[in-house]
Amino acid sequence: MSRLWAPWRRVYVEGAAGAPVGCFLCEFPGAGDDAGHGIVWRWPHWYALLNAYPYSSGHLMLVLDRHVEGFLHLEAAEQSELAPALQRCETALRSAYEPHGLNVGVNVGRAAGAGAVGHLHIHLVPRWNGDTNFMSAVAETRVLPESLESSFERLRQAFEAGAP
Repeated sequence: MSRLWAPWRRVYVEGAAGAPVGCFLCEFPGAGDDAGHGIVWRWPHWYALLNAYPYSSGHLMLVLDRHVEGFLHLEAAEQSELAPALQRCETALRSAYEPHGLNVGVNVGRAAGAGAVGHLHIHLVPRWNGDTNFMSAVAETRVLPESLESSFERLRQAFEAGAP
């Protein structure tokens, strides 16, 4: 039998049993420790957060700063800020990683695959030609070539450098 050692996953596995009840995304608006939470950029109503369990390096989530499940109940200011925030996320990802493409997606509700049920967030996942490999296909494992700390620094610099 083969083994893939990933000791950094121990923190996640041990924490899963005692996972807090409630919405972890609701803890972040105005929390003060953006770097510690992986928040790379903020707008008045949205924030860009590194996914703690990414599909690929640079996997961002654009998160609404209040607990709303979908798009139906967005306020006018939240709606008008959404497209420019998505554009800024795309610009930063393209600048930092030079991906060949991006997956952009929303899971609304548990049945749709939402991990943070009831809290609107949009995934932006950088993709490269040929980035799927046997690990995902046969071992249900992703190999990520970059730490979350490195991704944070890279993306923070790209957001600071700017565009929309």
